[in-house]
Amino acid sequence: KSTTSIVGTSGVGKSTLLHIMGAIERPDKGKVLYKGEDIFALGDEELARFRNRSIGFVFQFHHLLPEFNALENVMMPALISRMKRSEAMERAESVLDRVGLSSRLYHRAGELSGGEQQRVAVARALVLEPAVLLADEPTGNLDTKTSRKIHELFISLNEETGINLVVVTHNSNLSCLMERCVTLVDGKVEWLTIDEIADNGKQ
Repeated sequence: KSTTSIVGTSGVGKSTLLHIMGAIERPDKGKVLYKGEDIFALGDEELARFRNRSIGFVFQFHHLLPEFNALENVMMPALISRMKRSEAMERAESVLDRVGLSSRLYHRAGELSGGEQQRVAVARALVLEPAVLLADEPTGNLDTKTSRKIHELFISLNEETGINLVVVTHNSNLSCLMERCVTLVDGKVEWLTIDEIADNGKQ
């Protein structure tokens, strides 16, 4: 049940680090350990199963399918994993309710606000009940007020469900909400305290 932010200048490798953590990209060297096991020692099919079962992703753009409504978009990962449609629907309704969208189940992406679209994306990432949620600049396209609501949602999800949260962000306000901060400088990892993050945000 941890919360960690990854910060750094553009192009320093934040997204690449997140993709390696999420088993999307392979590292050039070294290991990625999950519960003591090197995930990249797994075969391709096993790695895909691990990624689908254990990792949820939220990106800067919501990537919702415009022809489907919110409920159908959230059900999609569950259906791809061959879950029964009735169970997939039940789970999707539950996570959409958790992110505050129980009244928007049957609205298509174009009928939702930017903040609502991103909440649907968060719900979609949660539908398979992953142990880890990875978010890459999740509020980069949102205004300040909407961003704050998404930040609060992430923290409440961590507190209520125990999901481990790792967020790549330029937003110092979001970084300050995290328990730990990884800073990338010239391709190397540094650690900042919450006070140092806050001071950097004021500069």
